[in-house]
Amino acid sequence: MNFTVESYRGAFAEALLELGEKLEHLVVLDADVARSTMTKKFAERFPHRFIQVGISEQDLVGTAAGLAIAGKLPLVSAFSMFLMRAWEQIRNTVARDRLNVKFVATHAGLSDYLDGSSHQSLEDIAIMRVIPNMNVVVPADAVSTRKLLFEIFQRHGPAYMRIGRDYAPRVYEDESEIKMGKINRLEDGDDVCIAACGVMTAMALHAAKILKKRGINAAVIDVHTIKPLDRRTLINMASRTGAFVAVEEHNIFGGLGSAILEEISEEYPVRMKRVGIRDTFGTCSRNYVSLLKHYGLDIESIVRAAEEVVK
Repeated sequence: MNFTVESYRGAFAEALLELGEKLEHLVVLDADVARSTMTKKFAERFPHRFIQVGISEQDLVGTAAGLAIAGKLPLVSAFSMFLMRAWEQIRNTVARDRLNVKFVATHAGLSDYLDGSSHQSLEDIAIMRVIPNMNVVVPADAVSTRKLLFEIFQRHGPAYMRIGRDYAPRVYEDESEIKMGKINRLEDGDDVCIAACGVMTAMALHAAKILKKRGINAAVIDVHTIKPLDRRTLINMASRTGAFVAVEEHNIFGGLGSAILEEISEEYPVRMKRVGIRDTFGTCSRNYVSLLKHYGLDIESIVRAAEEVVK
């Protein structure tokens, strides 16, 4: 399948410049990865509103908390894996007081494919969504990255945005229908519902096309907001299709699939398959797409899962 591919971090960097122009109290904090996360562009445009903390993620979060208390709008950006070092500070200092700190974690999932398992974050959705007061969003592409970045600043309180590196297959042409907390229905179908987030959303759409040729009408939904989860739409899709496939670039424990199961099992339990990292660490590769396929995160795997759950 051919994708129109853009860059997650590129879209983030450009949207951040727009926000900088609109929000005079916005301050960006970095952990010595500004070139990699592309927040360097913000630093060059707004040098007095950029703080380089260095490789000290706990201090990064603590400093952001202080700025929030002082009335600023802090945005913390770092590699997803290493931001997890500061989970205690995120939980105890930011979330407990519902401080208005936004976290944009880049290089999530397997997207830091060259550096291997030490840099690949496959557990972050799970450990961030369990924190009270924390919103969690996973944009599908560059368009939704921009829109959801603006959206998290519309709500007071902490938010965690998870984005990949550069491989962002185009899903949306128009951002007008993207709204935080609301699932987007991308494809209609009555036989099975494929729920995806992040980079897997584009693959889910292509899988639905293959399934249709095989006589299976698959609905595809973009669950870009993991928390708060759009329970009403999930229950509606469960009652309509009777079968779910959850697709995510994350460990199958605690991520999107787990969140969906928790919601629908209480009210409308249905058959379900999970396509994700099956309780293992990643590895290094010279090619990101090949690495996704190695772990069963490809179109063919989604098709097989949908066929199995329908049968």
